[in-house]
Amino acid sequence: MAGIIRYGSYVPYFRLQRQAIGAGRGERAVASYDEDAASLAVEAARDAVRGGLRVDALLFATTSPPYAEKLNAATIQAALDLAESIASFELSATTRAGASALALGLDLAMAGRTVLVCASDISVGAPGGVREAQGGDAGVAFVVGGDGDAVARLLGKATCTIEILDVWRIPEERFPRSWEERFAAESMGPAVLDTVQQALAVAGVSPQSLTHVVLDGVNPRTLAQLPRALGLEPAKLVDNLTQTIGRCGCAHAGLGLAHVLDRAQPGDRILVVSEADGVDALVFEVTDRIRSFPKPRPVQRWIDSKRNDLAYPTYLKWRGILPFEPPRRPDPERPAAPVMRRHERWKMAFVGSRCLRCQTGHLPPQRVCVHCGAVDEMREERYADTSCRVTTYTLDYLAYSLQPPVVVAVADYEGGGRFSCELTDVDPKQVKIGGQLEMTFRRLYTAEGVHNYFWKARPMR
Repeated sequence: MAGIIRYGSYVPYFRLQRQAIGAGRGERAVASYDEDAASLAVEAARDAVRGGLRVDALLFATTSPPYAEKLNAATIQAALDLAESIASFELSATTRAGASALALGLDLAMAGRTVLVCASDISVGAPGGVREAQGGDAGVAFVVGGDGDAVARLLGKATCTIEILDVWRIPEERFPRSWEERFAAESMGPAVLDTVQQALAVAGVSPQSLTHVVLDGVNPRTLAQLPRALGLEPAKLVDNLTQTIGRCGCAHAGLGLAHVLDRAQPGDRILVVSEADGVDALVFEVTDRIRSFPKPRPVQRWIDSKRNDLAYPTYLKWRGILPFEPPRRPDPERPAAPVMRRHERWKMAFVGSRCLRCQTGHLPPQRVCVHCGAVDEMREERYADTSCRVTTYTLDYLAYSLQPPVVVAVADYEGGGRFSCELTDVDPKQVKIGGQLEMTFRRLYTAEGVHNYFWKARPMR
């Protein structure tokens, strides 16, 4: 048997009001200009692997990969400081890939593997279209393994794959297209019901014994038929979060599951359904361990921590849809591969050093202690999960940025260590000396097709 051992989630700080684009009520989550699907996955996974939890396989699902040909999962592995010996795989081409990755991870767990499953997406649609208005950006992560350590064990699952022209996009196109909703509902509705019934039968669970039901799909009309067909009470249907953050592509089904686990009780039974080019249905039962495992930041906390005044032109600029005059500064240079490789653990995992003689922290890592002068008496120390405070800061209106001014702060870290770093997800007017910060993995810039990742600091969320 297998189950979910730990999990984590992440919703970006910025929100776009749908009224700003003439799309009705609610708001959608928007990844910042320095975030992409890989960085969203890293942020979600940090809670899941916090404390050095070891995994031996990594699955990454997204329809918006930063690189079309290069293993994006390797970026996640490096940023989380996972062992290079892990196996890594990517799933894409459909927003059902997130649920499919979780199902595949559970299959690997049954074979004795401990697997980190990450799903994230930056959902971009054509201006004025449904995907733009109803989409959202987010990430979610699960560590799955043997059910002896699980907070939710898998009772049963079922899947089907259907060739249907519902939502599609060819490589040369930027925005996906979709067919008329009624066609997909008529074609997919029976398949959704049949797959869910198979999953419940494998699990030995009746629809009436379910506690929570998570429904996600590219076509809301397809899923609308399911509750009545199963005789489900409306109270068991989980909030689909579309009014608060939007549908977040590959991450959405898992995000709904994480939202349930945040408040679940032992014995709760959870049905997760994801529909796109077929159906994945998974049935879980919450265990007693839900009361004692290391709690991640809940989904609701990410939802509530926000800035919801993002201007529509700014959103279009961040997504590269609206042409704009770039900053009048030299374009950034492409980072060099040999240098990035030599300093990988500093650059990607934010690993510094600490003097064994006087315990002084060093960022970046040093061979010679700046305090006592000891040479090569250092141990490595990861600072990515260490909080810090603003010692001093400056606002730079001349630096190259899609969100000027650039806020640069000198931060002092808990336990010792000082570093000058850029701040993100911050209102320049709200920065103050002594403000508490945490680190976040971001994309500094892209030059000549190379993404330059590093760590920034942000106010505590």
